[in-house]
Amino acid sequence: MADHRGYELVEIARKSGKIKKGTNEATKMVERGTAKAIVYAADVTPKEIVMHIPLLAKEKGILCIEVPSKEELGAAAGLTKPTAAVAIMDAGDAKGLLKE
Repeated sequence: MADHRGYELVEIARKSGKIKKGTNEATKMVERGTAKAIVYAADVTPKEIVMHIPLLAKEKGILCIEVPSKEELGAAAGLTKPTAAVAIMDAGDAKGLLKE
């Protein structure tokens, strides 16, 4: 599922809930089953960096959202640099959006 609502979800969760930034952190949170959702960027090179995330999330039954840009994902996560993936631990005020 690729859409721009992923950015909004990350931004709201960052302000009112809890997120983990980066591919390694996101992967760990999925493996532990503690992530509520994963948002990852489609424009990551090489693709191998994030290729495992959708498969792992599906295996664990965790919502996985693809967004077009790592720059925008980084900005939504409150970073000055791009990020390949963000794990949402607690959606905070975005719980309703997460259900959509």
